[in-house]
Amino acid sequence: MRKSTKAKSSAEVISPKVAAAAAAAVAPAPEVKKPVIPAPKPAAQQTITKIKAQIDIGFGNELFIRGNAGGLSWDKGIQMNCVNDDLWTFTLVGVAGSIAFKFLVNDLTWSAGEDYVVPAGTDLVIKPTF
Repeated sequence: MRKSTKAKSSAEVISPKVAAAAAAAVAPAPEVKKPVIPAPKPAAQQTITKIKAQIDIGFGNELFIRGNAGGLSWDKGIQMNCVNDDLWTFTLVGVAGSIAFKFLVNDLTWSAGEDYVVPAGTDLVIKPTF
């Protein structure tokens, strides 16, 4: 009996299960689609209005502001921030149009003269009198 000298091909040597596993290992992985996350939208630009009163109203007193916009009311004042002995600040955010306001000492005594009226987005310093 004569031995066959013919070599078997690699497909004949590898079992079908091994061949399928080898093909899966070599084949490129399916593309995974990542979820699309939209870029954050920039926040709407807020109008900032800064009102400062430069006045020394005496130790123990507080300065208030009343008006018609951004949470201000003509009926009840909002206490301003005391920055130093003679400087008080108040900031309005997101107000459009014009703002009318007045200052009050201890939310009782109105500043002299007409109402102050400024456009939104203003940064101003006022020296009120009482």
